[in-house]
Amino acid sequence: MSESTTGPWLVAGLGNPGPGYAGNRHNVGFMVADLLAGRMGAAFKAHRTRAQVVEGRIGPPGPGSRRVVVAKPMTYMNLSGGPVTGLADFYKVPVERIIAVHDELDIDFGALRVKLGGGDNGHNGLKSITKSLGSGYHRVRFGVGRPPGRMPVADFVLKDFGSTERKELDYFVDRAADAVECLVLDGLARAQNTYNT
Repeated sequence: MSESTTGPWLVAGLGNPGPGYAGNRHNVGFMVADLLAGRMGAAFKAHRTRAQVVEGRIGPPGPGSRRVVVAKPMTYMNLSGGPVTGLADFYKVPVERIIAVHDELDIDFGALRVKLGGGDNGHNGLKSITKSLGSGYHRVRFGVGRPPGRMPVADFVLKDFGSTERKELDYFVDRAADAVECLVLDGLARAQNTYNT
């Protein structure tokens, strides 16, 4: 098998470091990354690229499994591109095998969209990654909905999920982790057909 089929995927869950941000809508990428790490039975370790990383495999044991590096950039959202680019270089991951998991304002809470490429839609984490790598990476977009009334977007995404949302949050985070695994194991079309809502 060539390195193009056996090399790792890089899954970057986007968020802000520190306990004050942990439950924020903007940190749903970290939540999905934590769940994926738990499924692999591994703990995050500090990496020299200013990220926390877990290395492991997903999928059935044997030749059907895939190597995956799950990362949480520790630079704050607006500077996510530096660690993601550093990890891509370190692990020799081509841009088309990078997945950014992030919050998305333009879709309803809990809805998912899996896609390849596209714009950043005003998302500063994506903007930073695209500036460093171009736009040819995959995204798993996790819907958080629009802010109510005239609440500024920045205030909305830096607030914790509401009490009603929290009742369903674990289910939707689980589903997003499933979507990441499906994308790595079965490809974009299957992931879109199964998880895009």
